Amino acid sequence: MNAFPEIPKGEIISSYDSYHDAQLAVDALARANFPVAKVSILGNDIRSVERVTGKLTYGKVALMGAMSGAYLGLFFALILFIFQPESPGIIGVFLAAVIIGAGFGMLFGVLSYSLNRNRRDFSSVMQMVAARYEVITEPELVHTAREILSRGIAH
Repeated sequence: MNAFPEIPKGEIISSYDSYHDAQLAVDALARANFPVAKVSILGNDIRSVERVTGKLTYGKVALMGAMSGAYLGLFFALILFIFQPESPGIIGVFLAAVIIGAGFGMLFGVLSYSLNRNRRDFSSVMQMVAARYEVITEPELVHTAREILSRGIAH
């Protein structure tokens, strides 16, 4: 394993339209005791895909802010508990931290949404997706890998 990321080198065993199909091919090779540590799945023609998940409203923003704030409050309460486990009323501290965190999260979420409302009025998830996936390995193993796949994988 190299310290810096680099594109793996080798010859193409097979090519697929989906990452799932490429995974199935590697699974088939693993079941046949092929040395899968010498196999890579290489995604080609990478694209950024933003999937819109819905329209943002003040209610949704407030709920998302409250949830993230509550998690942050819970985290701080757990840190406090680690350093002072014998503290009296620890349940009250947990509850207060979660409620205060939720309140601040809701406040900051609504404020930031109101400031950016005209620029972005929807929520989305960003993904990197390849158009094609190639399963590659070392040149001396390509023939064996192709034989295994021709026997056991159906698409």
